[in-house]
Amino acid sequence: MTPAHFTPVPLNRSYRLLNHGPVVLVSAAHGGVTNVMAAAWSTALDFDPPKVTVVIDKTTLTRSLVEASGAFALNIPCRAMAAQILGVGTDSAKMVPDKLARHGVSTFQVEHRGVPLARGCVGWLQCRVISEPRNQQTYDLFIGEVVAAWADSRVFSDGRWHFENAPDDLRTLHYVAGGQFYVTGESLQVGE
Repeated sequence: MTPAHFTPVPLNRSYRLLNHGPVVLVSAAHGGVTNVMAAAWSTALDFDPPKVTVVIDKTTLTRSLVEASGAFALNIPCRAMAAQILGVGTDSAKMVPDKLARHGVSTFQVEHRGVPLARGCVGWLQCRVISEPRNQQTYDLFIGEVVAAWADSRVFSDGRWHFENAPDDLRTLHYVAGGQFYVTGESLQVGE
């Protein structure tokens, strides 16, 4: 079952979900195994078709699931999830097999798409891997074509984030290091 306020985002606007540089949760599944990990290094790459990049270390379970399935999702968590982000970003599912349950992270799926999405987030991008073996092996850098996108309509509508009108717990986060985050701040509109 999808969360309340789960609203489709047109693909030509999906890059805006990542444009402000938030930390993301990368989710993937294959062979009955699901995992979610945190990633601070992701960005929008292209508009048409929309593409993203994300760094996924070779030592992670998520990496093996992405490589086996050819798909992943970038989930955009919010302030209310800070402890969960740190937990799934610190613990490896290879060493802590129950890390998702331990940190209170659950997933859901949309229709028959197969890629799990993290519950509690405010944005979701489902991606198909564009195979670039050299980048993947040398730099742990994955390119994904966005095939579907959604956002929480309380904070994203009309192709834009609207944090100033929502509860602070729904603001996205920027990860610095050592457990420190910055919360997305006030809006400044210039022109347009």
